[in-house]
Amino acid sequence: MTQKPREKKSQITAGHPIRIVPIHRPEAAVGAAAQAAPQLTYRNGPLLTSVQVFTIFWGAAWQQPPQNGLVARMNQFFDFILTSALLDQLSEYSVPGKQIGHGKRIGTTTLTKPDPGKSVQDSAIQKMLQQEISSGTVVPKPTPNTLYFVMLPPGVQVNQGGSASCQTFCGYHDAINNDIFYAVMPYPGCPGCTGGLSVFDALTSTTSHELCEAITDPIPGQGWYDDTNGEIGDICAWKTRSLGGFTIQLEWSNKASSCV
Repeated sequence: MTQKPREKKSQITAGHPIRIVPIHRPEAAVGAAAQAAPQLTYRNGPLLTSVQVFTIFWGAAWQQPPQNGLVARMNQFFDFILTSALLDQLSEYSVPGKQIGHGKRIGTTTLTKPDPGKSVQDSAIQKMLQQEISSGTVVPKPTPNTLYFVMLPPGVQVNQGGSASCQTFCGYHDAINNDIFYAVMPYPGCPGCTGGLSVFDALTSTTSHELCEAITDPIPGQGWYDDTNGEIGDICAWKTRSLGGFTIQLEWSNKASSCV
């Protein structure tokens, strides 16, 4: 998320912890007011110690070029990143009995029915996930480490917490009934969600943001959280680096007191 955490709090449902990737606002970094030094503290909630990612590409557009090429590339990104140095650096947020380590991608599917339409509510995404899990055909049942990544195609606006993609946020994560962990990645079809990057690089950057937050704070506000600055990725939003040829976002390190 960007360097405007106070604004983001007001844009999300009152009282609900920050859990979004905000749109890119380059002007926000200019003359930004000094804030208290970030310090994530552990709130005794669950952690995804060996995250198991299942990707869901929702919408028929994922079967058509050029989006169909992104499906394989995003799955390749997950295959790499889940056993990379990015996961290694999250180990500092391990707690007794909950050691954060590498994860893996456990599967993928392209879902064409029901169609998400031009605008989809978070409640509809939750319903889709629960129905797909209940059907037991493709989407696996959740475990304490399962993380579902729902990817939306171009032209689909996502509405969540009274806000909309490409207006307030570029992605988010949350939990259904505190035991189904998921992240939603709208297609970066606006300058605010590409941040000057290519579509693919914007996707890997925002995806890495939500991946790290879902691992360290799967139930927003109950894992590692800062009441002023939000989650691990919020403090470093839109600060990127390359890892293994992929663009990823920097994440906050309590140990280094910086974005790394």
